Amino acid sequence: MPEEPSQDEVAHFRAPEIQHNSTGWGPCDMPDQFKDMPYQPFSKADRLGKISDWTGAAFQDKKYTSKYQSQFGAGSQYAYYHDEDESTFHLVDTARVQKPPYQRGRFLRNQRNMRGRGGARGAQNQFQMLGKGLKSRERERKGQVRKWQKGQGMRNQKNQPPIKNRDASVTVRPDWVTIEEMDFPRLAKLSLPNVKDAEDVLCCGSLEYYDKTYDRVNVKNEKPLQRIDRVFHTVTTTDDPVIRKLSKTECNVYATDAILATLMCCTRSNYSWDIVIDKIGDKLFFDKRDNTEFDLLTVNETSVEPPQDDGNSLNSPRNLALEATFINHNFSQQVLKTNEARFKFSEPNPFITDEEGEVASVAYRYRKWDLGGGVMLVCRCEHDSVMTGPNGETQFITIKALNEWDSKLSGGVEWRQKLDSQRGAVLANELRNNACKLAKWTVQALLAGSDQIKFGYVSRAHVRDSSKHVILGTQQYKPNEFAAQINLNMDNAWGILRCIVDLVMKQKDGKFLIMKDPNKPMIRLYDIPDNTFDSETEDADDDDEPAVETFQPPYNYANNQRV
Repeated sequence: MPEEPSQDEVAHFRAPEIQHNSTGWGPCDMPDQFKDMPYQPFSKADRLGKISDWTGAAFQDKKYTSKYQSQFGAGSQYAYYHDEDESTFHLVDTARVQKPPYQRGRFLRNQRNMRGRGGARGAQNQFQMLGKGLKSRERERKGQVRKWQKGQGMRNQKNQPPIKNRDASVTVRPDWVTIEEMDFPRLAKLSLPNVKDAEDVLCCGSLEYYDKTYDRVNVKNEKPLQRIDRVFHTVTTTDDPVIRKLSKTECNVYATDAILATLMCCTRSNYSWDIVIDKIGDKLFFDKRDNTEFDLLTVNETSVEPPQDDGNSLNSPRNLALEATFINHNFSQQVLKTNEARFKFSEPNPFITDEEGEVASVAYRYRKWDLGGGVMLVCRCEHDSVMTGPNGETQFITIKALNEWDSKLSGGVEWRQKLDSQRGAVLANELRNNACKLAKWTVQALLAGSDQIKFGYVSRAHVRDSSKHVILGTQQYKPNEFAAQINLNMDNAWGILRCIVDLVMKQKDGKFLIMKDPNKPMIRLYDIPDNTFDSETEDADDDDEPAVETFQPPYNYANNQRV
């Protein structure tokens, strides 16, 4: 049995000395083992260099010259000072010795002379270095830098100006109150499925029949675009006498197809636009402002490099918009049979006045939708023409024109070379450059219930002349099939509209404005004073007399004027 240890042999526990810091935390005094020792701050994230880097001095990458430097600086706490031999210290002259002219390049000449006589192999073995792999990487990096610089030089040679910040469609005033900012990613997730088909409330106007001979037009058999002097009405919602009458008995939300298409396709737009909303009781009226460019067609809005020229240039965004609108109006009337009897609805065109000239072929269909939750919508939709279907039925048509202005500045797809053989490539290029415009056209055709949507391909007769154009071909689609082809989801379109309607319905009575931010993918809803945008010279409104807007070729595009 082992003996028990004596009391002197038992280990004793000694409590460590604890320093109490009454003013903070941590030790009060410097520990003895760290006294008189210099301290240099350091970071654990500092990278350590190589112990022996034989090739680093010769081929050092200039991009990472400070790779091994501490973020606290070099520090001088551990620097060595030799006090005793300070008097014997002297600088070493490291300046490069200038060789006399007769010795310069001597080594290179000898190297050239050694080639072909076995000298190159000997020199290669003599001057072979450990950093051969590093040399090849350095040469590859320098080659990539030169390639990038060359590309930058070629880009600068094209004199492509940087993309400018776009101007807002309307100046935001200090007294406007921002109610909501809706970014496009959030709007793209909205959905309102199972919207029932529209019901016709009233149909009015008359339409001319489509001339099917234009379906046989091609590049080799082109036709010049004619200037047709006809009046086009683009009356806003509250100036429409039919909507004024319907607002007393039908529904509680009112708009035109152009306004609804702009809201429904807002996530595809890049340019700034704005829409005014008047809330009166439980009714909403969506309007465009007077004297704006709302009805002008954009050109290459969604292109990677949209038009950037100045206002006086032939290819400035505004001049291209005027040209596109001029082409679209004239093309939609040229492809019709003017000598035959028109298809007429029971009611006449509500915007015709006695003082006007010949009115364009157009029919208005006032339709209503039930969006659920007590939201009933009335919209004025348009048809451009009619045609006889394969079974003798009457088909309503929406006619639009795509225009080519300069293929070198708009994707490089030249219509005269590709339209007959590769029409799909031409359309795909247009879908990239004009995604918003094509989507709005498709939405307008769907809202109106058109059976067909016809596209015309119209190009300048000469690239530098925007006053003469030729028709190179036509193409037609069913609106539903074309919507699926361009990935247009009507459930999302209805969801965006319903979101805006619900947001405004929660506000007090007054005037509101929705504006697309000119440089950001979002729309903003403002609460604006009731007298905003009112004209001081405006005469008293007449409920029975609409506002008339006319289009006169080539570029005399008159804005809305109240009569």
